[in-house]
Amino acid sequence: MRKIATVIGARPQFIKAAPVSRAIASTGGLQEVVIHTGQHFDDNMSRVFFDQMQIARPDYHLDIHSLPHGAMTGRMLEGIERILQEEKPHYLMVYGDTNSTLAGALAASKLHIPIAHVEAGLRSFNMNMPEEINRIITDRMSRLLFCPTPAAMKNLAQEGFERFSCKPLLTGDVMYDASLCFREKAVKPGDTEIPASFILTTVHREENTRNHRRLANIIGGLNNVAEEMCLVFPMHPGTKKQLEDGKLPPLSKNIITTTPCGYLEMLYLLQKCQMVMTDSGGLQKEAYFFGKPCITLREETEWTELTDAGYNKLCNDNPDNMVNAFREFIRRPPVFSGGLYGDGDAAGVIAKELLSAGP
Repeated sequence: MRKIATVIGARPQFIKAAPVSRAIASTGGLQEVVIHTGQHFDDNMSRVFFDQMQIARPDYHLDIHSLPHGAMTGRMLEGIERILQEEKPHYLMVYGDTNSTLAGALAASKLHIPIAHVEAGLRSFNMNMPEEINRIITDRMSRLLFCPTPAAMKNLAQEGFERFSCKPLLTGDVMYDASLCFREKAVKPGDTEIPASFILTTVHREENTRNHRRLANIIGGLNNVAEEMCLVFPMHPGTKKQLEDGKLPPLSKNIITTTPCGYLEMLYLLQKCQMVMTDSGGLQKEAYFFGKPCITLREETEWTELTDAGYNKLCNDNPDNMVNAFREFIRRPPVFSGGLYGDGDAAGVIAKELLSAGP
């Protein structure tokens, strides 16, 4: 039996891990040991995903959170290293681009345990983003690079990965797998009256929430859009804290705020909304999965195929751009076609590769 140690810690990773863990269990030849770093610890950001998506409880929970990047990554590295020395897995698997991702990859690399990186090859080309640093370093340490898109494969090729001891593999996107598996189980958020027409909105990235000017601009833009259509805004705890300090513009009465939603509630909102406005990488893709245009509150995106196809518009923190993008999508809604993120069996491809990969 081949043992796979999986490191997760943040909301998007729980979603990505659900179909992969299910595929691993179905092989009959893989044993998975799950390590939860605790990076996201609030029940609405962590436990609800395990409950709703029927993910097995983590074998280890490090409970490390609410620390600066260096301290958080260092403590995670220490805790993961200790577990890996005890478990002696054949592979360590990490997802995405968080501090949990980097800490897991570093711990395994130092112990000469080969690394499998799910969502490899993505690039924003913005080195001011902690996520960009995390994903680049993790890719360089990884043996198996599971790429969700041809663009991700191309990025690795352009960076010379064919010269390294690794295997890039185009798998498709595991978040698409999850959306197909769970969309029929979507549930309406229980604590909020959802309007008939609305824009689903989230803001959580540090580049936005820790920059007062940027966040004020974004709030101003959301308020302007809300004059023309209601917004439903599940609010990240960090964003809520910033808004409660009284130094930002108040939200429009046409912006309905909720607590962070579980995955099934977010699927419901994605199915019912007219449009998405977000700085989330994962939600940009999920908007596409459900045929909804997306306005991205960033300067760049890793998911360039969405902007190339006209499904996604980049607006940064410019309020005028946000309003103009909204009006353009209303006037000329994009015609969606499938196929950008595989056929819904990325998790099966990953499990099969983990089963057959050499040491």
